[in-house]
Amino acid sequence: MPRRERPLNWDEVLRRNSVERYKQQKHGYDVLADIPRFAEIPYESIPEEDILRLQWWGLYHDKPKVGDFMLRVKIPNGVLTAAKLRTIGEVSVRHGAGSGELTTRQDVQIHYLRLAAITEIFATLASAGMTTAGGCGDNLRNITGCPVAGIDPQEIFDVTPTIAEFAAFFYGNREYGNLPRKHKHTIAACPFHCNGPEIHDVAWIGVRQDGREGFALWVGGGQSSVPRIGRSLGVFVPRENALEVGRGLIDIWSGDLRYRMSRAKARFKFMVDDDGPEKIRERLEAHLGRPLERLEKNPVPIGRTAHLGVHEQRQPGLRYVGFPCFPGIVSGEQMIAIANVIEPFGGEFRITREQNFVVTGVPEAQTEELIARIGEIGFPLRVNAIRGNSIGCTGDPHCNFAVGDTKPKLIEIVGRLEARFGEEISDLRLYLDGCPHACGQHWVGDLGFQGTTRTTDSGKQRAYDVIVRGGLGAEAQIGRPLLRRIPEPEVCDVVERLIAAWLQTRLEGESIQRFFVRLSDEEIVAIGTGRMATAA
Repeated sequence: MPRRERPLNWDEVLRRNSVERYKQQKHGYDVLADIPRFAEIPYESIPEEDILRLQWWGLYHDKPKVGDFMLRVKIPNGVLTAAKLRTIGEVSVRHGAGSGELTTRQDVQIHYLRLAAITEIFATLASAGMTTAGGCGDNLRNITGCPVAGIDPQEIFDVTPTIAEFAAFFYGNREYGNLPRKHKHTIAACPFHCNGPEIHDVAWIGVRQDGREGFALWVGGGQSSVPRIGRSLGVFVPRENALEVGRGLIDIWSGDLRYRMSRAKARFKFMVDDDGPEKIRERLEAHLGRPLERLEKNPVPIGRTAHLGVHEQRQPGLRYVGFPCFPGIVSGEQMIAIANVIEPFGGEFRITREQNFVVTGVPEAQTEELIARIGEIGFPLRVNAIRGNSIGCTGDPHCNFAVGDTKPKLIEIVGRLEARFGEEISDLRLYLDGCPHACGQHWVGDLGFQGTTRTTDSGKQRAYDVIVRGGLGAEAQIGRPLLRRIPEPEVCDVVERLIAAWLQTRLEGESIQRFFVRLSDEEIVAIGTGRMATAA
């Protein structure tokens, strides 16, 4: 039965959805005033609904729930000056036990923080021009994009002003701080679509139409336990109209009570599922009071890239260098050290979707010196590229949702593959998550892994689902978890068998995604479990 036949009134929403009640009682942003008081009382005395509201300021429980918090610094398109990077590093060293990690949404996260330090931390970040407002909670989350926007000679045009306009309007905006649930936009004009537009609620893809700069819109993408690939809205939005149209999309979704009845069905992708792109476009046009220009040609990526290695910038005499940061961990001390290296030449530290970083503005004559100094800090450039192509979610020991080992397990898998296959597997993308939330995007990796458990005679054991056939780009699709509940000690063996079969029997130029599409489910399971030595 379509959800539109459910009662559509606020009384019913508040009766069914406790989070909507909490938001009506006190706006999430208003919890900021309570933090000094929370710091003075026992952690266990803080009301659970206020613990929830702390998410509006980028704060989540660390695991176990004993009063430590993770803080997410919201960084538009992941771009940090040396001064901002140093500030985050200093906060980490002083308050967060030197912890730090780069996220797939181009944020920085710090762990082990106590509420008593938060007011000082917020003031420190604000003095450096940074915020955590809307880092979590029912907001427009960090706006992502291509990490080399504005400097890449291949980009269609520079979207940096549009990202800045969106961030200035939405970040911390109370009017857009009570959405049905989290909402994710990405804005880029990268010809490789490196930012993963296919898996966003709304993707703004830079195109030129009749010589004008603007955007194609894809809507309804997402991950978690109900993954979706975004679909084209079929419109061209001139860049000067982007914010107005972006607000309109959020307005029609936020105002539709169907998506406030249940947290499980509160994401924008469910509205796109229910109405379809054409109906969404009609509703948007009615909201705006005018028709939107039709898109002449849907954009297609020209290939894949993680922007690793040394590249010429569009600015003469300058280069950018993409460094693997495997698996997304960078300590506070390392942040400070990198800031010290890049500050003299005005370089920026830019975070990528794959949890790596790009140093920009490098004078050509200083490139090798920079590579050496960053390598000494702990980030060698010349390693197997699988380290820069692979993603591991936060997971253990910090995330309360994780049921499987994450970053350590990814390190183990990659190490086994490097030892056996060397550079043959350098282009592979392994995406590993500790739970169904898919922060590590396991549905669209060349091989995806989701932590789970299995029941045995001796009790529950850690295990992983192995996902195949997923991918982004021209052949984007959600993967299939064909190998289910593989015991943790056996995962590396399963992966080795799958990779060996692909390398031994692939057709000329055949990607691992196409290889798995060509095989039957039964063949893939037989290879992974060792019942078939190679693919037929």
